[in-house]
Amino acid sequence: MASRDPRIDAYIARSAAFARPILAHIREVVHAACPEVEETMKWSRPHFLYKGLLCGMSAFKEHCALVFWKGALVVGKASNAEASMGQFGRITRIVDLPSRTALKGYIKKAMELNDAGVASPDRAKPKAHREVVVPELLASALAKNAQARAAFEKFTPSGKREYIDWLNEAKTEATRSKRLATALEWIAEGKPRNWKYMNC
Repeated sequence: MASRDPRIDAYIARSAAFARPILAHIREVVHAACPEVEETMKWSRPHFLYKGLLCGMSAFKEHCALVFWKGALVVGKASNAEASMGQFGRITRIVDLPSRTALKGYIKKAMELNDAGVASPDRAKPKAHREVVVPELLASALAKNAQARAAFEKFTPSGKREYIDWLNEAKTEATRSKRLATALEWIAEGKPRNWKYMNC
């Protein structure tokens, strides 16, 4: 049987009392269905790997969740999915899960999909990045302020867009001018647009 990740032992141990037997049950069924499975922690949650992501489990304050990475292909469209993350809704007891036999069947199906290299239909396609178009007002001001220009050029595209959007959203010329002055000051200091709200 595949080795166990001690981080998952710790995750189960610190979960709520109701969740521990559910998580332990899921873990045992995954190992029984897929002896080659590897355990890991992703996004601070236990996950099981077999030629890629197979499934993951989570414990919350009042329920657990079991998520198959290729959920729609493994389980079909689940009616409970809207209630909670995962294909089986809010799991509060082991009996809320499919039977051991059915659960093993889902795991085997997920393994087959990974063996075949099938991509997840549930994953959203990455959004096309918006081009960074610096408005003339900002471009002109940056041209006159070498420190701000150098700092602005080091910002990520999204960091640049935050300032651009803030300036473009100004309703009046007076507001735009005031925002421009503030933006130049913050940019010259290397501060992102929402620096006040960071590390709160």
